Amino acid sequence: MTAAPEPQAGSAPEKRLFIKTYGCQMNVYDSERMADVLRPLGYGVVDSPEGADLVVLNTCHIREKAAEKVYSEIGRLKELRAEDPASAGMSIAVAGCVAQAEGQELMNRAPAVDFVIGPQAFHKLPELIAQSGKTRSRARGERLSSEFAAEEKFDALAGPAAARKVTGPAAFLTVQEGCDKFCTFCVVPYTRGAEFSRPAGAILDEARALADQGVREVTLLGQNVNAYDGAPGGLAALVRALAGVPGLDRIRYTTSHPRDMDAALIAAHGEVEALMPYLHLPVQSGSDRVLKAMNRAHTAESYLRLIERIRAARPDIALSGDFIVGFPGETDADFEATLALVRAVRYASAFSFKYSRRPGTPAASMPDQVDETVKAERLARLQALLEAQRQGFNAAVVGRTVPVLFERKGRFAGQVVGRSPYLQGVFAEGPETLIGQIAGVEITATGPNSLSGRLAQNTADQATAMMEPA
Repeated sequence: MTAAPEPQAGSAPEKRLFIKTYGCQMNVYDSERMADVLRPLGYGVVDSPEGADLVVLNTCHIREKAAEKVYSEIGRLKELRAEDPASAGMSIAVAGCVAQAEGQELMNRAPAVDFVIGPQAFHKLPELIAQSGKTRSRARGERLSSEFAAEEKFDALAGPAAARKVTGPAAFLTVQEGCDKFCTFCVVPYTRGAEFSRPAGAILDEARALADQGVREVTLLGQNVNAYDGAPGGLAALVRALAGVPGLDRIRYTTSHPRDMDAALIAAHGEVEALMPYLHLPVQSGSDRVLKAMNRAHTAESYLRLIERIRAARPDIALSGDFIVGFPGETDADFEATLALVRAVRYASAFSFKYSRRPGTPAASMPDQVDETVKAERLARLQALLEAQRQGFNAAVVGRTVPVLFERKGRFAGQVVGRSPYLQGVFAEGPETLIGQIAGVEITATGPNSLSGRLAQNTADQATAMMEPA
């Protein structure tokens, strides 16, 4: 959960906008674009809700009790509005997947909320605010749902009034939305709608604009990103085209589905230098019986053979995955099959969760729901194994020199922080002039969540030269 995007330096904005972002990278991207569409109305992003003219809660509906967290936050904002004179005129908007899934209930249950906007409709925010008559009003907004097509949203975001502004050398770039897979545990098809791919020309235009602002790395986003079909040749062709954008040195993508990992995309991992050696490829379970109940349409064996093909194309690739434990009907044997798959793959990182019922999904009404204590015990065992693999992968990098894209200052004076090709956080001593640059770092140690190292000698010499007066 983040507050995004960062506030801009300079004079105070005419109107103050605070955005709190929950959930996935797609929501982070959407929050940035909401700030873009509101900028022409005089809104500038601030880093706290106190005194804000508009607060947007950009929500996620994947996990259980997501809506309750939103109601709790609305309650805090309501108190702030009542107790802080500077916040008395604050308008509250709820956006994203909770807004889409529970919009009418939200409007009924939380009168403090002024606007409810589904994930395909946030480009309508300026129109909705204008229709309310005044930005610091208590007027009630209407619900805007994902019945607005994703194509309409992206067309609106391509206009000059919504020109994208970014800070930093890395940025998200949405290329695909929605999902047609209908996994039985997942709400995405109901909150984000059917799969839609942006035209390649629009994506390339946005990538060039990002590169012109100093972006060196883009992460292509989609609920099912490797199902992208907005250009002949799919995601592989798009990656190759993006690799030709001047100034764009690194490309990543997430999140993928094993069913859509085709031969062309696998080949791109071995042939396109800008495509980073990191792949997030969720499997969810190692049990074929559970995978069938999840409607994943792949088996554990087909997933393992796919991993073999990917590693043959790019032997040093770092693999990440998603896992759900305690899916309805999961037995001890099913769970042991998941552990066996994890041991076979050897993940560099992973995300794992206890199954949680999502209203309206087929799995929510399945028999043999697993007891919470059993889920917790299984999750602890799985996470211990995944953590050991992550630490092992990080330890294997010690002693190597890796190219790091430095993104920001560290917490300590003279420290800069960046990312390795394998998406690891890396700390090193160096000047701020390295931010936005890719430099070699000799990795010397691992920490709980990151690596540390020293600049390679040629990089250190160049950095010193950059600091010297002309």
